Amino acid sequence: MANEVHASPETGSATGLLRGIISDIGDLIRQEIRFARTEIRTDLRKTREAATVLALGVGTAVLGVLLLSVMLVFLLHWLTLPVGEANHYDPASVPMWGCFGIIGGLFLLTGAALAWLGYKKFESFNPLPDETANTVKENVEWIVNSK
Repeated sequence: MANEVHASPETGSATGLLRGIISDIGDLIRQEIRFARTEIRTDLRKTREAATVLALGVGTAVLGVLLLSVMLVFLLHWLTLPVGEANHYDPASVPMWGCFGIIGGLFLLTGAALAWLGYKKFESFNPLPDETANTVKENVEWIVNSK
């Protein structure tokens, strides 16, 4: 650790001090690398979660758009039927186009909500190791200013 004091037989000599400084800088660099790895792993996990939710949302919304497109085809067909023939061949109270519209709308709303949640997850963090960069910057400033 950087807080440990290394006592060597050459404590008072310049080479002993230089070795201690080099050793401390090496320890500091190793700690920064460990910190960066941990931060990157955490950010990758968050990115994967956000991307999964976003992909599910987009996929569901696309399915909703497809169903709404089919609904429009059935609506067009229903609108072009001769007057009075709309319910002779279909005993259902909701026409087929209405069924596609209801289900397509539900899929579209669900997909939009999931996509919005995934987008908000992406906004809630920065996938770059900012904390590590800040600590490295502070360490460099401290080393430069301690001369």
